[in-house]
Amino acid sequence: MKLITDILIKKFKEFLTNDEKAEATVEKYIRDVLAFMTWLMGGEVTKSAVLDYKQYLVKSYAPASVNSILSSLNSFFVFNEWYDCKVKILKIQKQIFAARSKELSKAEYKRLLQAAREKKNERLYLLMQTICSSGIRVSELSSITVEAVKKHQADINCKGKIRVVILPDELCRMLNVYIKKQHLTSGPVFITKNGKPLDRSTIWKMMKALCDMAGVDREKVFPHNLRHLFARTYYSIQKDIVRLADILGHSSVNTTRIYTMETCDVHRRQLQNLGLLRL
Repeated sequence: MKLITDILIKKFKEFLTNDEKAEATVEKYIRDVLAFMTWLMGGEVTKSAVLDYKQYLVKSYAPASVNSILSSLNSFFVFNEWYDCKVKILKIQKQIFAARSKELSKAEYKRLLQAAREKKNERLYLLMQTICSSGIRVSELSSITVEAVKKHQADINCKGKIRVVILPDELCRMLNVYIKKQHLTSGPVFITKNGKPLDRSTIWKMMKALCDMAGVDREKVFPHNLRHLFARTYYSIQKDIVRLADILGHSSVNTTRIYTMETCDVHRRQLQNLGLLRL
C-alpha cells in the first residue's frame, strides 16, 4: 500500500536539498505534496486517486498552476519509485500575448515607489528599485551586499550557475546613502531589525501594503513582476533577447520570451502603424 507519511516527505526534502534545488523550489515541492496528502485524507496513493486530484486541480487552478503541481507530485512519485502513479501534465497552447490584467506598467511601478516614499519606507523604496533596475530574482536579493554596492556589481550563485549582475551607478549612489544611514559595514543591504536578509514573504506583504495608496491592482503587485518589468523595458530598447537571457540568468531564451510578451493592445497599435490599410 502506497501511503504518504511524514518520514517519506522528510526523505524527499533531504533528496531535493542534496540535489541542490533552490530553497524556494524545495518549499514549493513539499507544499504541493502536503496539499495532496491533505486531500487524500489518509487514503492510499493510486493512479485513480491522482487522476481524481488532477481533475480537482483543473477546476480550481489555472492550467500552468496545475502543471506545476503535477510536476511536483510526479517528482515525489519517481523518488519513491511509484512510477505507476505518474500522470501526464496538461497540454497548453503556447501563449502569444501577456494578460493586461497581470502586467505591471511603468506608470504603476512609479506610483508604488511614490507610495513607499510617502509611507517613509526607504528600505522598500530602494528594494523595489534594486530589483526593477537590475532584473534580479527576489531570492537573489541577499546578494546585494555592502561589498557589491562598492563594486557596482553583484556576483550571484543560483542553482549552481554563477553570473555577474551590473548595478546602475545611480542605484549604487542611493544605496550608499542608505548604507551609511543604517550603519552597515558588510553583508546584505536589505535586512530585518534582527540583521537577517528579508525573505520573499515579508517583501510580498510589504509591497501589497502599498496597493491602495498607489491605486494599483493587488493582483499585479508582487516582487517577480518587477523583474518582468525590467525584462520588457530592456527588450523594448535593446531588442537583444539572447543578451537579456544572460542578464536574467535563463538557460533558455524560450523562458525569456515569456518575460518579453506584449499585451494585445500593444500588438494592435503595432499593426495599425504598419501603414498597410488605406481608407
